[in-house]
Amino acid sequence: MRRYLRWRRTPVLATLAVVTASSTALAVADGQAFAGPSVARPAGPSVLLVCNGSGTKPCPHTTASQFTTIQDAVNAAKPGDWILIWPGVYHENDFPAWRAGVYVTTPDLHIRGLNRNQVIISGSQAGAPAACPRGAAWQNWGPPNDPASSSQTTGTGWDGLVVAATGVSVQNLTVCNYLSGIQGHGNEIWFNFGDGSGIVPAHSSYRASYLSATAEYAPTLASINPNNNYNFGQYGIFTSNSGGPGSITHSYASNMADAAYYIGACQRVCDQVMSHDVGTNSSLGYSGTNAGGNLVIKHSVFRGNRDGIVPNSLNNDDAPPPQNGRCAHSTRLCFTIEHNLIINNNNPNTPVSGLVGPVGTGIELSGGSYDTVKFNTIVNQGSWGILANDYPDFETPPPASHCQGGFPNVSSVLGTIPCDFPARGNRVYGNAFVHVGFFGNKSNSDLATIGLLAKSAKPRNCFYANRAYRSVRAFRLGHRTSLTSAPAHIQLPSKDGPSCGRPGTWQEPALLGQLLWLAYHLGSGDHDYPVYTGLKIVPLPRLKSMPRPCSGVPANEFCY
Repeated sequence: MRRYLRWRRTPVLATLAVVTASSTALAVADGQAFAGPSVARPAGPSVLLVCNGSGTKPCPHTTASQFTTIQDAVNAAKPGDWILIWPGVYHENDFPAWRAGVYVTTPDLHIRGLNRNQVIISGSQAGAPAACPRGAAWQNWGPPNDPASSSQTTGTGWDGLVVAATGVSVQNLTVCNYLSGIQGHGNEIWFNFGDGSGIVPAHSSYRASYLSATAEYAPTLASINPNNNYNFGQYGIFTSNSGGPGSITHSYASNMADAAYYIGACQRVCDQVMSHDVGTNSSLGYSGTNAGGNLVIKHSVFRGNRDGIVPNSLNNDDAPPPQNGRCAHSTRLCFTIEHNLIINNNNPNTPVSGLVGPVGTGIELSGGSYDTVKFNTIVNQGSWGILANDYPDFETPPPASHCQGGFPNVSSVLGTIPCDFPARGNRVYGNAFVHVGFFGNKSNSDLATIGLLAKSAKPRNCFYANRAYRSVRAFRLGHRTSLTSAPAHIQLPSKDGPSCGRPGTWQEPALLGQLLWLAYHLGSGDHDYPVYTGLKIVPLPRLKSMPRPCSGVPANEFCY
C-alpha cells in the first residue's frame, strides 16, 4: 500500500518517476519559485505536484517541479493527468478570466488532495486568521473590485472549483467561502456542462468523493436580510446539464443559502447518484430542478436544514421543465430517493436566498412527478414528513421554458399565476416516520398531498406501506402508532392508495391554507411555525479523509 510522503521520511527518489511540468510552470526549490525548464513529457499520465508551503508540514523536496497554485497545475495538465495537492490553504483566485477560484477545461483529469481536512481551497483573502474565516473583512465578493477591497454591495460574486470538462474526478479536499454577489455565483464546487445552454452534452461524466463544501462567513444581524442573503454561498456541490454518469459520494456540504447539494437541468437523462453524503444547515439539503431519469439519492443524511430533500419543477431553469422521474424514452420510474436519514430539518436560521418554502418538511415533491420515495427514515419533522404539492410558478420564463409538463394560463383559478406544475405519479412507500407533525398546525402530518386543479392529480400520488412511530424508542422497539395524513387515511384506495394509476384527491383546504401562509403569509388562523431569530453558521467538523489517497496514482514523489 502506497502512502503519501511524510516530511521526515526520506523519499526513495531512485524508484520514482520524475515528473516535470511545461516551461511555463513554477517549480519550488529551497522555498523560492523559479521558471521550470522545458522537458519532454512522458508518454503516459503525468502527476503534477502542488504545494504552496502553507500547511503544517513544509513542501517536500522533490526533483520534480512543484506548482504553487492549483490553477497553474490545471493549466499545464493534459487529459488523463493527475494533480496531487499537498496539505495547505490555497487562496485560489482566477476570477479575472473565469470568475472562479479554479477553472478546469481539460477532460479526464484526476484532482486529488492528500488530506480532506488539510487541503483547503479558500475564497477568502490571503492572510486571513482561519482557512474559512467568518469575518466580513476577510471575504472576497469578486469583481469588479480588487480582491483586497471587494465589497458585498458591489462585488459580482464568484465560484470556487468549477469543472467544465467531462471525465474529471475531484476527491479528498475542502472548498469554502466562495460567495455570491450582486450577479449571483456562490457555488463552492460546480460541475458545469452548459449552464444556460439548455443542452445536456452526450459526454458529461464526473466523479466527486470525500469532498467538503461550506461557507463560514457570518455577517452581523444588522447587515443581512433573512429573505435575500445574496452575499452567502449558494450551493455546496452543484451539477448542471450533466447526463452522467456522475457520482457524489462520502461528501459533506453546509451553510448554503439555497441548497447543500443541487442536481439540475438534466430532465429525464441525469444518470447520477448521491450516496453516503451529508447535507446540513442549509436552506435545502438537496434541490433538484427539472432533474429526473436515472437519478438516485441513497444512504445519505440530511439534517438541521430548513427543509430536507426538494425535487422541483421551475420555469426558470435552462433545461425545459418539468421535474420528471421517468426514465428517458420510457414510462418506467427511475428517480429514486431511498434509504436516507432525514432528521430535524426545522431550522429557520440557516442562510437563505429569495423566496423560501415551508420550514420543517422532510421531503417535498414541489411540482415533482413520477418519483419514487421509499424506505427512508424521517425523524422529528415538525411540519410534514413527505409532502407532494403542485407548484404555481409566477416567474417569467426564459425562451427555452414555456410551462412544459404544467398547466399554463390558469388565471381563471389562480389569478395571475401563469403555470401550475403538478405533483403527480409519485410513489411513496415503505418509509418510517418518527415524531412527525409536532408543530401541530392543521394538516401537519406524516404524509400530505395537494393539487391546485382537479386534473393535476392524475395519475395519483400513491402512498402505501408507510408506518409511523411516536418516538425513537418506539421505533427501535417496533411499536407503531397511527399514521397521520392530509387528506386523512391517505393510504386507503378510496383516497391515494393503490391502485396507483387512478386519479387522486386534490382539494385539501387546511393544507392549502398552511402552504399559502408559509410561502406568502396569506390568510389567517392557526399558523405556528418557527421563525427566523438569528443566523446560524455551523463550523466545519473534522471528517473522514479518503482511505489510501495515493492508491491508483502513478509513481510520484509525494507518495511512496
